[in-house]
Amino acid sequence: MTLVRHHTSERMSRIVVHNNTVYLCGQVAEDRSQGMAEQTRTMLAKVDALLAEVGCDRRHLLSATIYVKDMSLFAEMNQVWDAWVPAGHAPARACVEAAMASPELLVEISVIAAIPES
Repeated sequence: MTLVRHHTSERMSRIVVHNNTVYLCGQVAEDRSQGMAEQTRTMLAKVDALLAEVGCDRRHLLSATIYVKDMSLFAEMNQVWDAWVPAGHAPARACVEAAMASPELLVEISVIAAIPES
């Protein structure tokens, strides 16, 4: 069994790799003053960067859980999501309305992905 943690603090690890499966902690936008579309874009860019650190990419997503502050923003988030997910590579997904850790946050995502075989 292999288990590797990246960017670990006393509270959490940003990336955990276990037997070629990647688990990312919740990702949010850097600039919380932006609207839903821009927060979603920058959040997904962070997912791309973290997956790349461990030799993975969005084509290997297994599962995504998306938390939105208000379901009235669901369509706006989905428009960005749909453009980001490669055709034919949509993961299993859940999207729920949730109270966010900070009032400015509109969206957060947690993903699981498979590291491609070399």
